[in-house]
Amino acid sequence: MADKKRVYELAKEQGMPAKEMVELLNKEFGLGIKSHMSNVSGDDLELISEYFKEENKKADTQQDQKSKENKDNKTDMKKNNNKKHSGRDDYDELDDYDDHYKSKQKFNKSNKSKKSKNFDKEDDDFYENKNRKNRKKKNRKNKSNKSNNQAAKANKEENNKIEIPEVINVGAFAEKIGENSNAVIGKLIQLGVMAGLNDPIEFEQAELIAMDFGKEITLEQEYSAIEEQELDLDYEDDKEDLITRAPVVSVMGHVDHGKTSILDSIRDTHVTTGEAGGITQHIGAYSVNLEGGSITFLDTPGHEAFTEMRMRGAQSTDIAILVVAADDGVMPQTVEAINHAKAADIPIIVAVNKIDKEEANPTRVKQELMEHGLVAEDWGGDTITVEVSAKTGAGIDELLEMVLLVAEMRELKANPNRDAVGLIIEAQLDKARGSVATVLVQKGTLHEGDNVLTGSTSGRIRAMFNSLGEAIKEAGPSVPVQILGLSEVPEAGDKLFAVEDEKIARSYAQKAEDQKREERLMAKGASLEDISGSAAEGELKELNIIVKTDVKGTVDAVSQSLIKLSNDEVKVSVVAGAVGGITESDVLLAQASNAIIIGFNVRPTQGAMERAKDNNIEIRTYSIIYEAIEEVESAIKGMLDPEFVEEVCGRAEVRETFKVPSVGTIAGVMVTSGSVPRRANIRLLRDNVVIFDGEITSMKRFKDDAKELANGYEGGIGLNRFNDIKVGDVMEAYEVVEKERD
Repeated sequence: MADKKRVYELAKEQGMPAKEMVELLNKEFGLGIKSHMSNVSGDDLELISEYFKEENKKADTQQDQKSKENKDNKTDMKKNNNKKHSGRDDYDELDDYDDHYKSKQKFNKSNKSKKSKNFDKEDDDFYENKNRKNRKKKNRKNKSNKSNNQAAKANKEENNKIEIPEVINVGAFAEKIGENSNAVIGKLIQLGVMAGLNDPIEFEQAELIAMDFGKEITLEQEYSAIEEQELDLDYEDDKEDLITRAPVVSVMGHVDHGKTSILDSIRDTHVTTGEAGGITQHIGAYSVNLEGGSITFLDTPGHEAFTEMRMRGAQSTDIAILVVAADDGVMPQTVEAINHAKAADIPIIVAVNKIDKEEANPTRVKQELMEHGLVAEDWGGDTITVEVSAKTGAGIDELLEMVLLVAEMRELKANPNRDAVGLIIEAQLDKARGSVATVLVQKGTLHEGDNVLTGSTSGRIRAMFNSLGEAIKEAGPSVPVQILGLSEVPEAGDKLFAVEDEKIARSYAQKAEDQKREERLMAKGASLEDISGSAAEGELKELNIIVKTDVKGTVDAVSQSLIKLSNDEVKVSVVAGAVGGITESDVLLAQASNAIIIGFNVRPTQGAMERAKDNNIEIRTYSIIYEAIEEVESAIKGMLDPEFVEEVCGRAEVRETFKVPSVGTIAGVMVTSGSVPRRANIRLLRDNVVIFDGEITSMKRFKDDAKELANGYEGGIGLNRFNDIKVGDVMEAYEVVEKERD
C-alpha cells in the first residue's frame, strides 16, 4: 500500500465523486479534509482502507442474498427459453423485467415464423434501454456523463469500441461490455484476481477480460462543464462546406508606439481622440473591407486580455501585428508582446512605425528584434517586417498586403451554414442596456433572436451591432459584433454557442457555474515545493520560469544559468526574461504557462501580488543569484526543503521627506495596504526596483513613538543608515517566518 494518497485517488478507487469522498472523510473520520487534492497517509489511510473493505463486504453479502431470492425465477426463465436461446448467455436482470420477458415468450410462441435472432435483438434492445432509463437519475450527477455516453455510443457504432473509466466496478464493467457478471468474475479468477461484483478493477485488467470476450475497450475521458459544451455543441465541419474567411489580427506592442493610430489610418476614423491620454481603454474589434478581402482587427490595451483568452484554451487570433516605434526601439512591453505571441504559436508581422520622424532608426529596431528571435526577411530570417507611418499613411497598404498574404498561406476557412460558435472578446455591464458582450463569430452565422450560451451565462440575443455601431440581423465567420440579452456579464475568452432553446442553454450554464465554484475553491498554481515533490516522484518533465531583474545583464546571466540546470529527466525553460518590476502581465503569463516567477532586486506590484495570491502563482525574489540557482536545482532533484519564508506585512508610500540634524532623512509615509510594524524589515522600492533592504530605526505617529502604522494612517519612518529617500518611493514591510512543514 502506498504511504500516502490524494483524496481524489481514493474516490476513484471506490467509484464515487471526489466531493462525496471529502464529505465522507470529514463526517466519518473527522480528518478536516479541505479539498480533493489533500493527502491521506499513515494510520488514517489504513483505517479508511479497512472501512471500505467492510462496506464492500456488506454490499457483497446483500448482493448474494438478493441473487438467492431471484434464483428460482431465473432458473424458470432459463428453462422456458432453453430451446429458443441455446448458446446465448443467461440474463442477469432485475425482477422488474420478468413480466416483460414472459410476455415476450408468449408473443413469440404465437409468431413462430419469426426467427429467434430477431427476438434476441429486440429483447436485448429493451433491456439495454430499460437499464439506461434506470441509471438516468444517477448519471445526472456526473458532469461528463452526457458527452461520455454520446462518445461511447458513436465509438460502439463506428469502431465497435466501448469506453470505460480508468477504474470501474466489476458489475458496471460487465454491463458495459454486455456480458454476464458471473462470467466476468470467472475470467478475473483465472487471472488471479479475486473480485466481487462491487469491487473495482483497473483498466489494464478490464482490457484483458474484454479481449477474452472478443470486445475492444478504450479509456474513457472525463470532461469539464466547459469542455462538455464544446463537445456537445461544436463539431468539425465537412471540407466541402468550408469557405474562405477573413483573418483575425491582434495589434500588440508597447504603449504609445502607435497601435491605435495604425488602425485609425487603416479605418480612416479617429478612435484615439476619444480616449484619455491617447491610451486604448478597452478591447475593440473592427472589420476592414479591402480589395483583396476583409480583415478583422483586435485592438487590445495590453497583453492581459490576449493571455486570458489563451489561458482558457481559446485561439482568438490568426496573426499578430507587433508595432515597434522606429525612434524608440524594443521596449519592455514589446518583449512581453513577443513572448505572448510566441506562446500562442501564431505568426508575427512586425510594423516599424513612426519612420517619418528624423530620429527614426529602423535598422536598430531590427537588430534589437534579433535578440528576441525575430529576424527580418531581408536579413535572411522569416519574420515579415514592414516600415510604416501611421501619420502619413506610408507603408500601410503594404502591411495589409502582407496580412492577406499570410492569411492566404494559412488557408483560413469556416462553415457559415450551421449553428454559430463564437468567442467573447470583451464584456461589460451597461447601465442602460444591461450586459453587453463583444463576440467574434468563428463558425456558422449568428442571428438576432438566437438562444445563446457562453460559459455559465445564457440568454437570447435582443439586438446586434457591428463595429460601426449599426444594428444588424446576422453575422458570419470572422465578423465581430456587440450583442445584448445575456443574463450576466460573461468572461472574456469563453466560447459562445447558439442552441435550439432557452432550456438547453440554462442547463449547460448551470453546470458550468457549479463547476466554476468548485474550481475557485480548489485553484492550484505552480510552486517550487510542488515541483520538488513531483521531481522526487519522477513525474516532473518540464519546469517553466519567468525571470525579472533590475538590469539587462542579469536577465541573460540568470536565464543561461537556469537553462544549464536541465538534465535527462527535466527540461528547464525560461518562458520570458525582462527588466523591471513584476507586473500582472507576468502573473498572467505564468498562469497560462504553468510557470514560477523569479525576481532579482525587483518586487511585484500590489496588483501582481494580489493576482498571484488569488491564483496560487509563486513569486520568488532574491538579491543573490546563486541562492535562486541552488533552490531551483534542489527542486529539480526533488530535495527542496524550505524552512523559512517571507510574509509581506504591508506597503507605505513616501509622501514627504524631512531632514533631521544628527538623525538623517525621515520619510513621511501613508500606509496604502496592510500595516507596517516597527519590528519588520523594510525594502525601499523605486519603480518596483529594490534600492534598500534593512531595518527601521525610528517610527513615529505625529510626535509619539509608534509600534505599528495601520492601513490608511500617516507617520514618519527612518531607515538604518540610509538617506536617499524620495517622494513617490514605496516602502514594503516584511517578516521572515518559519514555515510549517507538510
